[in-house]
Amino acid sequence: MLQRTAFRAARSARVAGPNLQTYIAPRTSSPIFSELSCRSRAFTVSSRWRADDAKPESKEGAQGEKSEATPGEAGKQDAAAAKELEKKTKEVLDVTDKWKRSIADFRNLQEQTRREVTAARDFAIQRFAKDLIESIDNLDRALETVPQEKLTDENKDLKALHDGLRMTEKILMSTLKKHGLERFDPSAESEKFDPNKHEATFQVPQPDKVDGTCFHTQQKGFILNGRTLRAAKVGVVKNS
Repeated sequence: MLQRTAFRAARSARVAGPNLQTYIAPRTSSPIFSELSCRSRAFTVSSRWRADDAKPESKEGAQGEKSEATPGEAGKQDAAAAKELEKKTKEVLDVTDKWKRSIADFRNLQEQTRREVTAARDFAIQRFAKDLIESIDNLDRALETVPQEKLTDENKDLKALHDGLRMTEKILMSTLKKHGLERFDPSAESEKFDPNKHEATFQVPQPDKVDGTCFHTQQKGFILNGRTLRAAKVGVVKNS
């Protein structure tokens, strides 16, 4: 019933024209008119909302077209990125090279320090050993001056003294050997002449010996930890 009344009122309003407001005004409190008014407002708001939503899409589309339309800028960005990458790569290679060189220098320094420490330890007694060599030579000469035929039971005192000196020399040389100092006699084993260890004082022919060998020792030599401390003075065979 109410719907029919509203329909008749709307048709009358189209016919009445200017008198529509005066006719509808009393009916504004009707639920039907309220519902129609709300629907009209909702339609208007919805239309405006859709129009507003359409604008950002058009903007995004324009931006997409703009970005697609400028490939030159993308190429410039790629070139700049490649240049920056090349620069960083060179920096990494430079730092790596410096790091490797530093490690090599450090290892060389360690090796040099180790050699210096070893040399200092091995040859710390070099000066002392040189001063001691003369005393050893004198002790050796004293033992050689006593003829073997006099070392009999008839000369017990001389024999005891000689044995004591020989024992002292043996203990002394054993102690020096512990510290790297050794005495050598080239003629005892007929060594080949070595200019690094021997000093030739004379040369004579010896048919029964090999040419260039040491057959006589005037003064024994000494070696300190593999290094010649004093060369032995020897006579060398020369047959030709």
